[in-house]
Amino acid sequence: MLKGEKIGLRARHEDDIPVLRAELYDDVVNSSRAEGGPWRPITPGSKDPRLVVDDTKEGSVQFSVVELEGGTLIGTATLWGIDTHNRCAHIGLGLLPAARGKGYGTDVVATLCHYGFVVRSLHRLQIETLADNHAMLRSAEHNGFTREGVLRSSAWVMGEFLDEVLLGLLAEEWKQGAKSQV
Repeated sequence: MLKGEKIGLRARHEDDIPVLRAELYDDVVNSSRAEGGPWRPITPGSKDPRLVVDDTKEGSVQFSVVELEGGTLIGTATLWGIDTHNRCAHIGLGLLPAARGKGYGTDVVATLCHYGFVVRSLHRLQIETLADNHAMLRSAEHNGFTREGVLRSSAWVMGEFLDEVLLGLLAEEWKQGAKSQV
């Protein structure tokens, strides 16, 4: 398990799947805002890649997020679009409703940065999020990500086009930030 200050990132367990389905993916609005496509229901027992991890897939690493104190499942985190040639990847996360607003997102981003830069030896991490996702923007910027641009009206979400913000962090910037926090 990878450990942050408050959270741990561990492999997906079979008993995580019903909780993630019910609290993240069956929520039409939340799922529509988090996914790059329209919401669709997930049939119980299906091998939907958002829930069931395919460990043979090289371009993506999925984690379950747990509280360190007690080990309670609080969400999901992913390093996706891993490009080993250009040494870059994207970060994604989703917290269960009861876990939001407690600083866990910032810790998840920090722990994913450690995984990406230290464990995977990546050079760049990137986040794309809706412009009104203030929690993710704060978590990213707190971890040293720089706003690199706005993709205007690029996301169709629940009947309207929304802007997306593109954020990036380079390994040397992350190392500098880590040194200044010691």
